[in-house]
Amino acid sequence: MSSNTHGLLDCVGNTPLLPLRRIVPANGARILVKLESANPTGSMKDRMALAIVDAAERDGRLRPGAPVVEYTGGSTGVSLALVCAVKGHPLHIVSSDAFAREKLDHMRLLGADLDVLASEGGRMTESLTRRMIAAAGATADRTGAFWVDQMNNADQLAAYAALADELLVQSGGEIDGFVQSVGTAASLRGVATRLRERTASVRIVAVEPAESAVLSGGAPGGHKIDGIGAGYVVPLWRDGIADGIERVSTEEARAMALRLAREEGLFAGLSTGCNVIAALRLAERMGPRSTVATIMCDTGMKYLGSLGGRA
Repeated sequence: MSSNTHGLLDCVGNTPLLPLRRIVPANGARILVKLESANPTGSMKDRMALAIVDAAERDGRLRPGAPVVEYTGGSTGVSLALVCAVKGHPLHIVSSDAFAREKLDHMRLLGADLDVLASEGGRMTESLTRRMIAAAGATADRTGAFWVDQMNNADQLAAYAALADELLVQSGGEIDGFVQSVGTAASLRGVATRLRERTASVRIVAVEPAESAVLSGGAPGGHKIDGIGAGYVVPLWRDGIADGIERVSTEEARAMALRLAREEGLFAGLSTGCNVIAALRLAERMGPRSTVATIMCDTGMKYLGSLGGRA
């Protein structure tokens, strides 16, 4: 939680932790889900946006009222738009039509100025990621804005260490396994590092799109899971950060997101679907006396079109 005096930003973090009731392995570990949808924009990215902006303000990289620029698949942009609106920083976002329209609209409504790059058939690819990064960097060079540069910015790790502290308190210290999908790798790395400080034997599992499984040695490819699977090994990733890597396809993730809504009442996006599938696999391996934690990354309200809300 931030130490600043902006009341709304003090609502970031301290989200609920709940057990899955119906979507459970037959003879496996208990699965706990951290409801990051309870953050102000409905996303875990509120944590990293606030941590990065706070750090840049503290050390003088970001002056009062100065502009901010970033590339994003959506949730980071929405979170930055909220933080910048509250703190009074103009925000320029580079995004793409590959990502949920709801997120782009949300950023604009919070006052962000957007450049929306064309994708290849609505898919997330390595080429798109790199084009977005280059465009954001060029804007920062041209305008002198503070560039968040989430793929390289380690200031966000502290926010996810705090998330791990919440997990430990809320579970009574009983976290035997942790599962998280990989976008920038900051959340997995920050949580894993703190959990291992407490329990060296905790099992850490990373999740990536099956269509672009570069972390586990596969070829890059296109997929439609917002926020993860950049198409290359991201800079914040570290070898040994995870004990295993699970591959989950876009269709598997979508099917699980719908199951979560209909069987658990948890309305989330596809990255959360990935997390729960991988958590179920880990829970089956660990057995009934263990506890596996994972993340509900954001609310499904950001994905009404892609999840088939009109069906």
